[in-house]
Amino acid sequence: MAADAPRQCVPLTCHGHSRPVPHISFSGLQKDGGYYLISACKDNNPMLRDGQTGDWIGTFIGHKGAVWQARLSHDALSAATASADFTAKVWDPHTGECHYTISHNHIVRAVAFPPDNSDLIATGGYEKKLRIFDLSEASASAPPVSPENGDGKAQDGITIKAENGFEIGAGSHQASIKFIVWTRDTNVLVTAAGNTLRWLDLPSRSVIKEEVLDGEIGSCEFNSPAPDLLEGSDIGGGLPVLAVAAGKMVYFWGGAQAMDELKRTKLGYKVASVAVDTKGRRFIVGEDTPSTWARVYQWDDESEYDVHKGHHGPVWSLAYAPDTKLYATASEDGTIKLWKNCDGPYGLWRAGDAQPA
Repeated sequence: MAADAPRQCVPLTCHGHSRPVPHISFSGLQKDGGYYLISACKDNNPMLRDGQTGDWIGTFIGHKGAVWQARLSHDALSAATASADFTAKVWDPHTGECHYTISHNHIVRAVAFPPDNSDLIATGGYEKKLRIFDLSEASASAPPVSPENGDGKAQDGITIKAENGFEIGAGSHQASIKFIVWTRDTNVLVTAAGNTLRWLDLPSRSVIKEEVLDGEIGSCEFNSPAPDLLEGSDIGGGLPVLAVAAGKMVYFWGGAQAMDELKRTKLGYKVASVAVDTKGRRFIVGEDTPSTWARVYQWDDESEYDVHKGHHGPVWSLAYAPDTKLYATASEDGTIKLWKNCDGPYGLWRAGDAQPA
């Protein structure tokens, strides 16, 4: 896309959810060049979609409370969800089967996989505890599963108690954990709780860095194109960039442990979410209540590049696709929108950047 001419493409609108969508995330790039989009929703029913077209693939059925977060593993062979029903669940994205239910003592707000391993999962939430679970150990020690839904499989899969996970940074979180990011150095995780980011070291199980931000953290996500597309000229020098929205500020960190501050920008409004296109050198910001807009800025001079006014509620979550050719916005209005981020035809958009097919 030309740097001096924003393209006012008609977005693709993904319907299907009946309540606000607090979180979305993309899978990595698959062998066929495609990818998936997973969404969490307060209607209890996370959904999986084709990331390029927004077409519905399936709904994960089993939660009994609002789902706050949903993520896919690096190989897209596992999905994880965090819910107000005091559980995190791990699913097979291709069958919709629930493999594991991790019971907690309070609402679960955050889940994360490591960048290269789907046997480990981190959870956090209202208990103010960061826990790590080894799913392979849970499978090996689990008793035989008795049928509960008529097809020989338990609806909730293998049940894991929260106490079976090992806690990192015990006593360090003073507010609910809303986000967890597992850095490229798999010994280091980042948590967002209240107005504070914490970097935690797995071997010592301790906090190694803290940053108090401008206000309550609205979003905290890793941003990176597919590994094969990474280049030294990208923002972050070819490593993922941690993008954080808090108060009226957006923050960006890079490096193998996401500890190197790259930029912080103060805006004239309260922010709900932020994501960065490390190749296209832009970032997009979702405005907090009562606004319904998302604004795109140039990275280098922070000039406004575009404004998206298609939602009817605040934009709680933003994500760039792994090929960076589109990005997604998720809103209080219960919809997800896909916005084209490249020249020429792509997905359901015809040549000329006009109405999608």
